[in-house]
Amino acid sequence: MHELRSWDAIETAARIAAGEVSAEEVARAAVARAEAWEPHINAVVTPTYEAGIERAKQPIGGSFAGVPSFIKDLDNIAGVPTGMGSRAYADFVPKTTAPCVQQFLDTGFVSLGKSSTPEFGLSATTEPQGADPTCNPWDRTRSSGGSSGGAAALTAAGVVPMAYASDGGGSIRIPASFCGLVGLKPSRGRLTDLERASELPIKIATYGVISRSVRDTAAYYAAVERAGSGRGLQPIGDVQGPGKEELRIGVYIDSPLGHPIDPAVRAVVEETGRLLETMGHTVSEVVPFSEKAVRNLARDFFNYWAMLGAGVSHMSKKTMGADFEKAMLEDWTHGLSRHFRRNLLRVPQALLGLRRFERIYADAFKELDVLICPTTAGAAPPLKHLSPDQPFQLKYDRLHALVPFTPVQNVSGAPAISLPLGTSAEGMPLGVQLAGPLGGERHLLELAYALEEAKPWRTMADDLPEISR
Repeated sequence: MHELRSWDAIETAARIAAGEVSAEEVARAAVARAEAWEPHINAVVTPTYEAGIERAKQPIGGSFAGVPSFIKDLDNIAGVPTGMGSRAYADFVPKTTAPCVQQFLDTGFVSLGKSSTPEFGLSATTEPQGADPTCNPWDRTRSSGGSSGGAAALTAAGVVPMAYASDGGGSIRIPASFCGLVGLKPSRGRLTDLERASELPIKIATYGVISRSVRDTAAYYAAVERAGSGRGLQPIGDVQGPGKEELRIGVYIDSPLGHPIDPAVRAVVEETGRLLETMGHTVSEVVPFSEKAVRNLARDFFNYWAMLGAGVSHMSKKTMGADFEKAMLEDWTHGLSRHFRRNLLRVPQALLGLRRFERIYADAFKELDVLICPTTAGAAPPLKHLSPDQPFQLKYDRLHALVPFTPVQNVSGAPAISLPLGTSAEGMPLGVQLAGPLGGERHLLELAYALEEAKPWRTMADDLPEISR
């Protein structure tokens, strides 16, 4: 059953529906792959293999009926521990399933367990303090990204074809870039809200999926849209290939915060722009936002992010009660809390600034349909580069240098997709980000199809031998 690892979710579901293979066989094969890979990548925090196999034996409906997957360990499944990537959440077992997770499962996926995430999803790498990191299957000395690092590692390794993920500052797109995958952060309101973000003043986070093919991601959004998701936004429809419309595409490559960009990253974004031009699109270099707007955004976003870190203690006390021990939180989380307290009086201004940026972002699309840029400033960094036990200021500086592009869409609420269109000098994947205005997913998926067709990417699941037990 080794060939199953190279099937995407659509092919897997089609073969199950045709009776070529049973959902139970597919689930057992995925479990075998997970058990083989897990000692090497540390991406599964709570396996529910037997429950998943039993579920696969039952009648299942939906576009992805019987396809195995994993749920990121920030969101609840009834009866399954939710660890939040934190030592402080040991033994918490929710009684109900989060509505966003239920929406994902309702399309037919069979959950095999919970995938790893950094503490409360607050970092761009999945390296828990005092425990083994989640490693990148392409090079197990490197980060798989965060906060959907486990989802990306399991998908890249061919354990499952697609996984549930979420994105609050790039947490789908960053690991997709590092692990050579397709990662779409949808428009705000496109999918069911994250339960844990429902009361935030600005809903910067949303769930989504990480996949190996454009058609899997497109098919997922078509499935949930048919079920009634995304009302009030421009419909995506069932996108099954490149579009015919000639688009106005802006390219920007330089870091908006002035940090250097890896030459290989610069080259692949430039190449992507030229490729899109040969397809008949109007492509031009742009500076979409002023330097002042970007620097204000970076400051306000980090103050808001620090507020989320500070809110962890309150949320955890409410959830865990007397069992919560603040001392169990990681150094990075404590650092965010201290930053919040030092900048407490700036938070109201930060909220105003973030809301103001929504208009600035929308204005950038008055003369454009799509913006393309690097997903990250470089390839996946070595493990420890962003780990939570690094000094706070050093990690802060490294994050700003490596991932300056992705928070823009979290603040604006707009969609963006990372595609694995290049490789570094060391052979690591490099992502290119395509972004649009609020509700603009259709153009992004049509372009993604065109780029995948013109420049197919290789995947771990296709190229590398199965890890032996």
